[in-house]
Amino acid sequence: MSGSRITALGHHQPARVLTNTELEGMVDTSDAWIRQRTGIAARRIAGAQESVTDLASKAAAKALAASGREPAEIGLVTVATCTAVDRCPSIAAQVAARLGIPAAVCYDLNNGCAGFCTALACADHSVRAGAARHALAIGAEKMSDVTDLTDRSTCVLLGDGAGAAVISATGQDGAGIGPVVWGSDPTRGHAVRLVDAWQPRFAQEGQAVYRWATGELPAAAREACDRAGIKPADLAGVVTHQANLRIVESLVRQLGLCEDAAIARDVVDSGNTSAASVPLALSKLVEGGELPTGAPVLLFAFGGGLSWAGQVVTCP
Repeated sequence: MSGSRITALGHHQPARVLTNTELEGMVDTSDAWIRQRTGIAARRIAGAQESVTDLASKAAAKALAASGREPAEIGLVTVATCTAVDRCPSIAAQVAARLGIPAAVCYDLNNGCAGFCTALACADHSVRAGAARHALAIGAEKMSDVTDLTDRSTCVLLGDGAGAAVISATGQDGAGIGPVVWGSDPTRGHAVRLVDAWQPRFAQEGQAVYRWATGELPAAAREACDRAGIKPADLAGVVTHQANLRIVESLVRQLGLCEDAAIARDVVDSGNTSAASVPLALSKLVEGGELPTGAPVLLFAFGGGLSWAGQVVTCP
């Protein structure tokens, strides 16, 4: 068995920016109310003709180009999403077709907001086991398709986007992607959900999710560091699911990070993009030079299910 590491990242967001001020004309809300409760200032919204496949393909194409790998070298493509309309062929298969990837195993994965970290772990395991030398793990969501504009507590949260990572084999066991910490509490799965299967709408019990995320999940995040053999104070950065700025800041505050650690706060400009939020935010931090190559970064995602997944990775 070999190790694996993330060798390249890419992200894509729709061009349209939906601000809080615009939302004031659509629902009974205000910019001050939204910022105080969520920290969100704006979100990106895909057009009617932009699909989850479109978002995923553009992010994946950027990651593949940055990796320097040929499409034929990719042996696995997995897309984490809970907003796919197409069931067969999978979004992953459609992405492979668009990128000219000829013979990879392709599948979609639905683990809600924890989807990308779950997909990353699955790709890591496949590469370690020798099933593929290079893989694409993608998180892509069109949350605007499931936004309930009659629910002012949730409609202000959601945005669209995608992020992708190329994972490649290394000659060293354990190099680059640390052991995953993952799990779920299905007895509380109703707290974050999509209701009405044929016309799905996002719904959640906000206070219950906040208490769960800030009260129970810091221990799981610390466990991911322990399994990777690193102390939280030695992390160069943390990228959590961008659910809500209050949740993000409460969770990372409990980890005991060093003062100059980079903290992803992409939720302010992108909203909650579910499974896309971690790779989207990570790609932006790397692109902006806020995380140096080789630096240890904690990825930690949580949400619908209720589920969670996280691991420490080496920054590409």
